[in-house]
Amino acid sequence: MERPDPLKEDFTVKRVALLGSTGSIGTQALDVVRAYPDRLKVTAFAALKSVDKLEAQIREFNPLIAVLYDEDAAKELKLKVKDLPVKVLSGMDGLIAAASMEESDILLTAVVGMIGIRPTIAGINAGKDIALANKETLVTAGHIIMPLAKEKGVRILPVDSEHSAIFQSLQGTPGGSLEKIWLTCSGGPFRGKKRDELKNVKPEDALKHPNWSMGKKITIDSATLVNKGLEVMEAAWLFDVPATDINVLVHPQSIIHSMVQFKDGAVIGELGLPDMKLPIQYALFYPSRLKMDTPRADFYDIAKLSFERADTETFTGLKLAFDAAGTGGSMPVVFNAANEKAVSLFLDRKISFLQIAEIINDCMDAHRVKPAPSLEEILEAEKETCEHIASMVFKEN
Repeated sequence: MERPDPLKEDFTVKRVALLGSTGSIGTQALDVVRAYPDRLKVTAFAALKSVDKLEAQIREFNPLIAVLYDEDAAKELKLKVKDLPVKVLSGMDGLIAAASMEESDILLTAVVGMIGIRPTIAGINAGKDIALANKETLVTAGHIIMPLAKEKGVRILPVDSEHSAIFQSLQGTPGGSLEKIWLTCSGGPFRGKKRDELKNVKPEDALKHPNWSMGKKITIDSATLVNKGLEVMEAAWLFDVPATDINVLVHPQSIIHSMVQFKDGAVIGELGLPDMKLPIQYALFYPSRLKMDTPRADFYDIAKLSFERADTETFTGLKLAFDAAGTGGSMPVVFNAANEKAVSLFLDRKISFLQIAEIINDCMDAHRVKPAPSLEEILEAEKETCEHIASMVFKEN
């Protein structure tokens, strides 16, 4: 059989199952679909409980399956779209059905949290390429996901802007030539601040990201730099490097989305204006590059790019992430689960901004590590972490 030429565009229609369709990544993915209606077909949608948003998406894109994780919301949706030939499902069984359906070629998983693990595994087992925008899947179960993808001959195509930049920078280079990853970071809304200045931070302050438009949880993670810690763990699995070979580099302009350094000292990076549609489109059409009608970087106007070390004394969540990555096993599960719960408490104004990292630290200290956790042990570690947080008594800083 003749090998495909990666420089030639493939004009076949690609069928996409989209999990997390009503969130930030999901809605931007649909902008890409709208731009290429003759090249992309959405065959499945899934969301948490946004009935009206999902109904609008169903009526526009005509999927075969629509899933709302919340059972009551799914019942409501079913009534609203009873005039359409769409199968409405709910719960984890619904997510797995959408992820593994025969009528799709690629699974874009953009759900938030560890809820994405089981559907991703189902998609891999069904032979689907995975466009991965769910950090938690690799952070907590990378030791399961990556070997399984290799066994099934499935590609894991990163959608996160930094990991996409690394992936793009590695194209055409031989295996074993990578020496170091420079994982860039805007620094978030509190870049340059010290701990004393962050004591009275409110959710609305932390949600003002300077460069990117994202969902609430990931925006808070960016403000604490926990998001960068999660990305370090994810990059370690995606590119088969130890976390110690990944440097976090604060780059306020967000023009360089990440860089790779090779054994000969050469450094290659991916640059452009901040726009999540680019990594989404690249993953969906890989290895082809199609036109995007978006503003281009004008380096005459940009003029200056600056870089700083990440401040792990102020943003201790990033240091804890490296600690969790170094410990391995079930510790990244605890790091991730504790952060998820702590961010939720912060958004509900039940804890302070600085207490997010304190809660993560407390949970990590209390955990007994399992070296290679099974999926059941991963979920049990998450449950135990949430129970531990529920037992904590929070005091004002």
